Amino acid sequence: MKKKVILSGSTVTGDLTLGNYIGAMNNWKKLSKDYNCHYFLADLHALTTAQDPKKLQERIFSFFAQYLALGLDPEENTIFVQSHIHEHAELAWILTCLTPMGNLNRMTQFKEKSQHTSNINAGLFSYPVLMAADILLYSADLVPVGEDQRQHMELCRDIVVFFENRYGEGILKMPEAYIGKQGARVMSLQDPKKKMSKSDENEKNFVSILDTPKKIEKKIKSAQTDSDTVVSFDSENKTGLANLLTIYSVLSEKPIDDIVKDYEGRMYGHLKVDLAELVVETLTPIQSAYADYMKNKDYLEELMRKGAVKARVRAQETLKNVYKATGLVPRS
Repeated sequence: MKKKVILSGSTVTGDLTLGNYIGAMNNWKKLSKDYNCHYFLADLHALTTAQDPKKLQERIFSFFAQYLALGLDPEENTIFVQSHIHEHAELAWILTCLTPMGNLNRMTQFKEKSQHTSNINAGLFSYPVLMAADILLYSADLVPVGEDQRQHMELCRDIVVFFENRYGEGILKMPEAYIGKQGARVMSLQDPKKKMSKSDENEKNFVSILDTPKKIEKKIKSAQTDSDTVVSFDSENKTGLANLLTIYSVLSEKPIDDIVKDYEGRMYGHLKVDLAELVVETLTPIQSAYADYMKNKDYLEELMRKGAVKARVRAQETLKNVYKATGLVPRS
């Protein structure tokens, strides 16, 4: 049987965090046994906000190296840079011409982002259509999505319907949200009622997978807890402590109840010190592998090239069929 296609990506902005690692990326490397996995760096999406060209290019290399350091095998998975496949932009334009303005006006993420920037551009508005093109270009069967991306996934499915109504069925595959083994939901260190985010402007809210041991220790020690001193798991009333216990449980592979017993009669400070050591221990080999990859940009560029060649096979086939359906002449 053919393996189903899973597609996922990350915008090359901010820093990949401990939350990204626990919530998604630590499971990515396990999926290649059962799925045909495509993982990409969404550098075109990054252009919706003003970027320093030199810093953006460095981040693209950095994110690619982080993907590899996190254990993604470029032989078992298709790992590529979005902008290296020109079909993304071409399909996005065709889909943009099918998508009603009203559907884009309802996108809550655009409303939220536009409130926090003076650079409200057309790319920011049509961002979800490019996201749909990313998915549909590879005939993805399954797409891992967080709660904040569900609306975009629904729009992607609507766009398939718009396309089928005008041009017929069987050209674009209807994708499904991937509900598989999900990692724990890791919350912000200073505001544990919201998810840890790599785009958070407050560095104290997240642990970057590239943070130094000293930074990690400082951030964990200053994580918000409460005025109580008893180590117990209570996700309603002790959200900060519950978040730290969740991280500890995932990284140590110990049940939370066992951890609570270990800290009976001990203070929050003891837990934080031990958790910081555990986080450092977990991230050290990743950081070491990352440093080795970043020393050899030529090797990274070669892997990017190979990834693009693999990805383009599927992308070209989809775009060729879309061109034929819409009346455009496919590129020979």
